[in-house]
Amino acid sequence: IIDVMTRNVITVTRDTPVGEAQRIMQEHKIRRLPVVDGEGRPIGVVTTDRLERIKPRAGTPLLWQINYLLSRTTVGDVMRKRVVTVKPTDSVEYAIAKAQSARVGTVIVVEKGKIVGICSTNDFFYGIVNTTLGIGESGIRIIIIGGGSGKPAEKIISCINKLGIEIKVLWAIISPTIKKNNLVVHLETEDASNVIEELRKLGYEARVVAR
Repeated sequence: IIDVMTRNVITVTRDTPVGEAQRIMQEHKIRRLPVVDGEGRPIGVVTTDRLERIKPRAGTPLLWQINYLLSRTTVGDVMRKRVVTVKPTDSVEYAIAKAQSARVGTVIVVEKGKIVGICSTNDFFYGIVNTTLGIGESGIRIIIIGGGSGKPAEKIISCINKLGIEIKVLWAIISPTIKKNNLVVHLETEDASNVIEELRKLGYEARVVAR
């Protein structure tokens, strides 16, 4: 988890006014703030959604009184007290499973009782999915029908290597129609025609797929 977590975590205490917490979130463009005790240990999480739910709407009767009460409301009054924590050495898979089990979108990374990082669903998405799929990377992507199992994949990789084209990312997906694993390969090239032709000679159907 240490590879995808956000470091230098901004925190608040349970006594922080909700208005101050909201200002911090807006200033730093974040949606979640861990709440810590006097020892720096996590005791809760406050989110923009929770703060939005307690804001009065324009035209609300006695609006000034509500605003006065809100000015005296602290993070401790609205925070989610259930904190899901993981260690820096825990796997991403473990952290995601733990977050899903608790139905939360954030896990706090703790070491020796202190917060060293935070991971949200966005961190998981951008840190893992983007890297796995090569999103934002240059090159072209092809799919080879039925090429995602052991021996076929070996032949396909060997064929591409002989052509001197770099394989940036590859993964297998199950085809619902032919009940076989297809192989998706992200190549460091802008023209995959020679790769597709050589794979055709080996008996594989391959085509460029949109990115």
